[in-house]
Amino acid sequence: MQRSIVHMDLDSFFVAVECLKDSRLLGKPVIVGSSGDRGVVAACSYEARRFGVHSAMPGRMAKQLCPDAVFIRGDYDAYSQYSDMVTDMVQHRAPLLEKASVDEFYIDMSGMDRFMGCYQWALEVKNRVYKELGLHISVALSTSKTVSKVAVGEAKPNGQIYIPIGMERRFLEPLRIEKMPMIGDKTTHLLRTMGVQTVGTLAQIPQKTLEKVFGKNGTWMWEKANGIDTSSIVPYSAQKSMSKESTYEKDTADMVFLRQEIIRMVSELSFDLRTQKCTSGCIAVKIRYADFDTQTKQFSMPYTASDQILRKYALDLFHKLYNRRLMIRLIGIRLSKLASGGMQLNLFDNSALTGPLYQAMDRIRLRYGITSLKPASILLQNRRPDRLVKSF
Repeated sequence: MQRSIVHMDLDSFFVAVECLKDSRLLGKPVIVGSSGDRGVVAACSYEARRFGVHSAMPGRMAKQLCPDAVFIRGDYDAYSQYSDMVTDMVQHRAPLLEKASVDEFYIDMSGMDRFMGCYQWALEVKNRVYKELGLHISVALSTSKTVSKVAVGEAKPNGQIYIPIGMERRFLEPLRIEKMPMIGDKTTHLLRTMGVQTVGTLAQIPQKTLEKVFGKNGTWMWEKANGIDTSSIVPYSAQKSMSKESTYEKDTADMVFLRQEIIRMVSELSFDLRTQKCTSGCIAVKIRYADFDTQTKQFSMPYTASDQILRKYALDLFHKLYNRRLMIRLIGIRLSKLASGGMQLNLFDNSALTGPLYQAMDRIRLRYGITSLKPASILLQNRRPDRLVKSF
């Protein structure tokens, strides 16, 4: 059966929401982020992009490139709300939906041409999103996720494109190699030293040659350059929360040990958030005393997946909550108000500059296990495994 994969991408989403809130921003170079020393550009309008501004750029550099830009701190609660509304609108009509991020969606329409024109369906959803929410969304239809994603980038802003079966390679051939997903700056530089400037040239290189240079990634690049991508749509389901808690064989009031337990659980939860490309807007701490009295305290916070920020909130909640000075039987951490979108959503806080560090740490943990890296504060004193009954 011929695959029909639609990719939808909201145009300059954060800026678009800000323009809905304040119409005076329309047509102006708008930057969501901070222009301070530690500021990072989370998003920018197309007017700002004409000056060379782009996402993840230091705010100070963006200010130099575009002195007249309007800087906005950002309101992720509003972005999350609009993202949820678009998700509901698309999910209600889609046979199979994957929410790739806060502003990107994949829909598997395979086999639906007999009931409806897949491309016409995508255009109807596009028009409905604009009519009901005032947001422009670009759409692309092809036989794979990779080609549809690249095609959306070519269709932006507020565009639509259809790549018929058999035309995938012809569409990709003239494009610059950096337009292919997951080909970063280092890979791009190395390919250019090999004389590879376009996807078409990359597709002509023998697969074994790319494997020798790039290992398994060489096979992946060769397939994508030739329009080959059989990856499936991952069905979307909104996770409400995630949590961890530990019950101890012996009740304890050892504050050093309890603080280490909180730091450990926060570190594991924040890793889970980032691997699932999520952020959290609410954190809760639970303690159960020796007499089984259970107390919980929570705090709503700016959306984040940062160990450092979550650790601070968790420890603050614990010290406010622990007021009976009795022995503790159980302690737990829960993160709720989850929103998809990955680390880019953390660009509003000062932890944005630690993003590359988290990415490096997560790669190590994915390869060697969650316990391969631990916060130094945990290593200062060994945990007491005899106290642990269960942890989940």
